[in-house]
Amino acid sequence: MIKSILKYAGKYKILTVAATAMVAVAVAAQILPYIFAYQIISPLIAGESITWQFAVERVVGVAVCLALNFAFYLGGLSLSHIAAFNTLYNLRVSLQGKTEKLPLGVVQEKGTGNLKKLLVDDVESMELLLAHAIPEGIGNLLIPLGVFIAMFAIDWKLALLTLIMLPLGVWAVMMMTRSGFKKMDSYYRSAQVMNNTIIEYVNGMEVVKVFNKDGDSYKRYKKDVAAYRDFTLEWYRVCWPWMAVYAGVFATCSLFTLPFGGMLVVNGLSELADLVLVLCLSFGLGGPLMKAMRFVPSLAQVDRKVKELEKTLDAPPLKSNGNAFTGSGNTAAFENVTFAYGDKDVIKNAELVVQEGKKTALVGESGSGKSTLAKLLVHYYDIGGGRITLGGQDIADMSLEALNSRISFVSQDNFLFNTSIYENIKAGKPEATESEVLAAAQKAQCMEFIERLPNGIHTLAGDCGNALSGGERQRVSLARAILKDAPVVILDEATAFADPENEEKMERAIAEVVRGKTLLVIAHRLASIQNADRIYVLDNGRVAGSGTHAELLQNNGIYRRLWQISEDSAAWNVVGERGGER
Repeated sequence: MIKSILKYAGKYKILTVAATAMVAVAVAAQILPYIFAYQIISPLIAGESITWQFAVERVVGVAVCLALNFAFYLGGLSLSHIAAFNTLYNLRVSLQGKTEKLPLGVVQEKGTGNLKKLLVDDVESMELLLAHAIPEGIGNLLIPLGVFIAMFAIDWKLALLTLIMLPLGVWAVMMMTRSGFKKMDSYYRSAQVMNNTIIEYVNGMEVVKVFNKDGDSYKRYKKDVAAYRDFTLEWYRVCWPWMAVYAGVFATCSLFTLPFGGMLVVNGLSELADLVLVLCLSFGLGGPLMKAMRFVPSLAQVDRKVKELEKTLDAPPLKSNGNAFTGSGNTAAFENVTFAYGDKDVIKNAELVVQEGKKTALVGESGSGKSTLAKLLVHYYDIGGGRITLGGQDIADMSLEALNSRISFVSQDNFLFNTSIYENIKAGKPEATESEVLAAAQKAQCMEFIERLPNGIHTLAGDCGNALSGGERQRVSLARAILKDAPVVILDEATAFADPENEEKMERAIAEVVRGKTLLVIAHRLASIQNADRIYVLDNGRVAGSGTHAELLQNNGIYRRLWQISEDSAAWNVVGERGGER
């Protein structure tokens, strides 16, 4: 159990050991005052006298023990917190490493809310347990164990009387842990559902308000929050009775020692001084045992959470041999490629070629597999069958770094970081100079809106780029692609956010991106790709035809229908209240 946690501690494991030792010393210092009390009481019971100096020395000893208890407990917890936060750091780094090795599509499918809860909330929730459960749980167990050994050395009969309560308390803890584990799955599932619902509720607030879905959305929100409350209370209701049992038991370790020990003394089977000493020691056991039992179930929770965290990202890593690009040229080819999302086949025996230096387009109805093919080319997923090559080299045979250095992927929803526009563009080529970044921004038609911003190109883009409009974000993404200057460019609905006023600027920006490149274009507006060198028509994941615009209009019914729909939509006009066109 502890082994699964401490494997992430690394070099800080020694701090956890030191923290446990210091807490053990603090617990010992907490029990020692009862020894001093015995030293004062024992002579008095025997009819002997004690000096004021003797009594004052014991009182000073008690004060010193209390100070040592405070100092060592504080020092131990300080070390345990350092170890805990570094362990969480190592755990997050390990999870991040696993995430990096997963197919990017799998990461996207898990969703922002789920990954945020995983890497932030779930990991953070273990800090208190790591910082306290291990050092305090173990430290508070070791010293009582030593005290019981000492009791047996003093008088085994009195020690057994004190131990009578211990099995009952341990049994209560075991029953609480066993019963609680049965409810733990429901508790954690309800917490995950509630977290995702809250994030969805907040992110979808605009849609909820616009379409008057307040009632439906709030009902789901309320239902999932209430479910979390109910599962939590149900878990606690199972544990509370057992908590009451072991709390009462450990607080009364001397319950049998006092009456039956007295009988042993009266009958000459034990010494009065030994009884007093054992009683004094038993009075100091309740606190440490209570703390230890409180933290023992926490260790099981940490162990479970670590395993759940590892299991969540326990998916096959992306297949990659990590080799450099050794291909010849920049022609991309799909050879009998198949791919499925779960059990649903999405791409079926696709055969197509993106010729070097040419413009290739993918068209088809929504859900036909266009964007999926583009993502497969940049290795978002591992394919189910066939192979994809770039320059004749299988993309699974090269590292992601090698593949990404040769492809620029510009989609309709490119992500911008909450840093300056300058840094967002520079992400395309981290070693770029400022003049290169500015030149890329100029070519992407960004300077027009950048010059209006208070800090120019050094203005923050905001969370996910929300300080900019959709079209402005798209132009920044195009500037990033221009700066990267990769030989292969994929445009997935790159002008989706362009309004009529900005469409010409976007087209000029795209022209800079694709100049002299191998180009793969996905577009719903067929007019934008009618000059492509080759157009592939997709239908339900299959290639249903290919050729030039003129060839497909003549020979392919699917393309002809899509073209007609595109032409009809371009001719639509908004009709005014009196029937006139606007």
